[in-house]
Amino acid sequence: MKISKAAPENAGVVSVKTSASILAATADNALDQPQVLLRARAFAEPLILSEALDTGENMLAHADAVVAILKSIGASEAMQAATYLAHSCPQLAKPQEVITKSFGANFATLALETTKLVNVQRQARAASGKAQLTDDPAAQAENIRKMLLAFSRDLRVVMLRLASRIQTLRYYAASKQAAPPSLAHESLHVFAPLANRLGIWQLKWEMEDLAFRFLEPETYKQVARLLDEKRGQREGFMESLRLQLERDLNRQGFAAMVQGRPKHIYSIVKKMRGKSLNFDQVFDIRALRVIAADVKGCYAALGFVHANFAPVGGEFDDYIAKPKANGYQSLHTVVRDAAGRAIEIQIRTQAMHDHAEHGVAAHWAYKEAGTKGYGGVSASSEYDAKIAVLRQLLAWERDLAGPLAAKSQGAAQGLFEDRIYVLTPEAAVVELPRGATAVDFAYTVHTSLGHRCRGVRLDGAMVPLNTPLQNGQTVEVITVREGGPSRDWLNPELGFLSSARAKSKVRAWFNALAMQQTVARGREAVEKLLQREGKTAIKLDDLAGQLGFKNAEDLFEVVGKDELSLRTIENMLKPPEPASTQDDYVLAKKPRADKSGKTAKAGVLVVGIDSLLTQLAKCCKPAPPDAILGFVTKGKGVSIHRADCSNFRNMGTGSPDRVIQVAWGGQQAVTGAMYPVDVAVEASDRQGLLRDISEVFAKEKMNVIGVQTQSVKDKRGGTAWMTFTVEVGNSGRLNHVLGMVSDVAGVRTARRR
Repeated sequence: MKISKAAPENAGVVSVKTSASILAATADNALDQPQVLLRARAFAEPLILSEALDTGENMLAHADAVVAILKSIGASEAMQAATYLAHSCPQLAKPQEVITKSFGANFATLALETTKLVNVQRQARAASGKAQLTDDPAAQAENIRKMLLAFSRDLRVVMLRLASRIQTLRYYAASKQAAPPSLAHESLHVFAPLANRLGIWQLKWEMEDLAFRFLEPETYKQVARLLDEKRGQREGFMESLRLQLERDLNRQGFAAMVQGRPKHIYSIVKKMRGKSLNFDQVFDIRALRVIAADVKGCYAALGFVHANFAPVGGEFDDYIAKPKANGYQSLHTVVRDAAGRAIEIQIRTQAMHDHAEHGVAAHWAYKEAGTKGYGGVSASSEYDAKIAVLRQLLAWERDLAGPLAAKSQGAAQGLFEDRIYVLTPEAAVVELPRGATAVDFAYTVHTSLGHRCRGVRLDGAMVPLNTPLQNGQTVEVITVREGGPSRDWLNPELGFLSSARAKSKVRAWFNALAMQQTVARGREAVEKLLQREGKTAIKLDDLAGQLGFKNAEDLFEVVGKDELSLRTIENMLKPPEPASTQDDYVLAKKPRADKSGKTAKAGVLVVGIDSLLTQLAKCCKPAPPDAILGFVTKGKGVSIHRADCSNFRNMGTGSPDRVIQVAWGGQQAVTGAMYPVDVAVEASDRQGLLRDISEVFAKEKMNVIGVQTQSVKDKRGGTAWMTFTVEVGNSGRLNHVLGMVSDVAGVRTARRR
C-alpha cells in the first residue's frame, strides 16, 4: 500500500493502537531483572554525577527527570533504567561490552542506539542550525531520515528521545535561559510532529508551547496575557457550565464525566494565524471534554449537546468513525450558549482519552486491552504492530515533504521524491531510489539474495519482479537455493533494475561467469597439452610460476583468452638439448624453391646465414616492416616473431641461445607477397555491424580470410568483440585502414593484435 497524506488512516490506527505490545514486549523481553531501575541508577551515578550536558544541566539530574517523565506516561521500569545507561555511554571506554556484561545485550543496544542518535542530531544542529531556522528542506530531510533509520532498529528510542527533549526545554524554562533557536526549532518542527504522529499529545502540547515560547517570546507573552485577562470570570462560567452539563447528562441516563480542557498557547496561535481570527474568535478558548462510558454513550452525549445548545455549522468532526492518522479518536463539536458564546466540546471514552494523551505510551499502562486493542482496531502480532508504527513514521516523512517542497521548489525538489523506504519481513527499514524493484531491494539487503531472487510478495501479494516499489511496503523476496541473475535484468527496457549498486552486482556476476568459462577453457587446453607431452605429474601452480604467473588460474586465463600460445608451454616443458651436429644439420636444411625458383618464401633473411628455412609465427603474425626477431626451433627452422611478441619474450627468456637476428629481405624478395594479420575490434553490438566493417576492408582492397565474433549484453546495451584476419603486403598501410574502421558507427576501438 502506498503511503500518502490520505492513505494512512487505517494504517495509522493500527500502528498506535497496537504498538504497545511491541514496545512493552521489547522493553520487557529478557529485561525483567529484579530492581533493574535501582541497579541502573547506582551504575550510572558515579559516572555522570559530576558531568553536565551541553545545556549546562547536570547529567544525573537530567536523567532523573527523564525517568520521571517516562513513569508519568506509563513506561516500564526497564525503559526507565535504560535512560541511565544511555547517559552513561559517553563516559565508558567500551560501553557495549560493559553494559552487556552488567545488564544484558538488549539494554546495551538500546543505550548505544539512543546515544548514536543524540550525537547525530547534535552534529546536525551544529552544522546547519542556521538552515533549520529557515525551514531548509535538506536539513529537515536528513534529520528525519536519521531518526527513521534509528527508530527502525529499536522503537524504544522514540520515547527516550521525546522525554529527554521535553526535559531539556523544561530546564531552559525553569532556569530562565533562552534555548538555542536551532534546538527550539527542531523541537517544534521535528519532535512535536513526531509526538503527534504517534498520538502522544501530552508531550506534543507541552513541547509545542515550550518551543514556541523560546522562538517567539513576545507573541507567547501576548497570548498568555490575553488568556489571563478575565480568567476568573471565564473560569467561573466554565465551571458552572461543566457542572450543569455533567448533571444533565447523568440525569438523562448517560454515564459521563465532564472536564475542563487545558489551553495550549501554540494551538491558539496557529488557529488565529491559519484562519485569520481574533483572539475572541478562537473557539477552544472555552472548551469542555466529556468522558463517556462507551462509544454508544459518546454519540448519545453528542445528541444531547446538540439538542440543548446551538451547533456551529462546519465545526463538527467525527474522529471515532474516521480516526486521525495517528489513531486519535474523539467527537469534536462547537456550540453556542444562550448568550452566543462559542464553546468547543470533545466527547470520547476513557480509553480514547488515555490514547489521546499518551498515544503509544498509553499501552504500557493498558496492556490488559489485549488483542482487541481500542476502537475495535487490533494487530495479529507484535510484528504487525511494529510494521504499522514504522509506516506511520514513513507517512510522517512524506507528509512533511509536501509543504517543504512547496516552500522551496528549487532546494526541496527531489529530496524525498528520489528515494523510498520499504520494510523487510523483520520490519527493518531499507532505503532505495525511487523506481526501485524487488530485485534492487534484494541486492541492497545482500548480494547472494539478489542472485537467488526469483519472485516477490508485496504486502503479502505476489507481483512481477519488475514492479516498482512504493513507500512503506513490506517486501518479501522468494529465492532458490542456488542460481544466478538473468541477463534480462540488465535490459533497461524491461525495468528490472534501477539502482546502480544492483546493476553493478549483476554485471560482476556475468563477468565472473565469463571468466570462469575462459579459465575452464584454458585449463582444458593446458591439461591436454600436459597429457600429450606426458607431463601430468607436474604441479599446475609450479608450471604457472615457471611461466611468470602467480597461480594456475592466471595461467589458464591468458591461455583461455589466446593471449599465450600453447607452443610456449610446450617449449618450456622440453629439456634443453645439448648442441650437436645433428641439430646443426636440421637447421641447415634449405627451403623448397617456388615456381620462380626463389627461396625465402617469407621474404626473411637470417643475418649471417643464407638459405635457412624460416616460418612466420602464428601468435603475432609479423608483416613488413615490423621489427622482427628469430627463434631457432627443432626441425622447423627459424620461427619469425614481432619484436614485441609476448610469446617470443617468454621463449627467449627460457632459451636465450636460440634467439637470432633476422631482417626482411630486399624489395625484389617481397614484391607481391601477402601476410596475414589479425585486427581486434570492440564495438556496440547492432545489426549490420559486421557488414559495415567488412565493407571498409573490401573498399581498401584488403582480403579478409577469417572472422571470429562474440557478443555479450552489458550496461551499455551490448558489446561485440570481433577478430578479422586480413592479408596485407605492408603493415604500415594497416594503420590507415584501422582509422577508417574506427569511424564506423558503434566501433569503440580497432587495433592490431
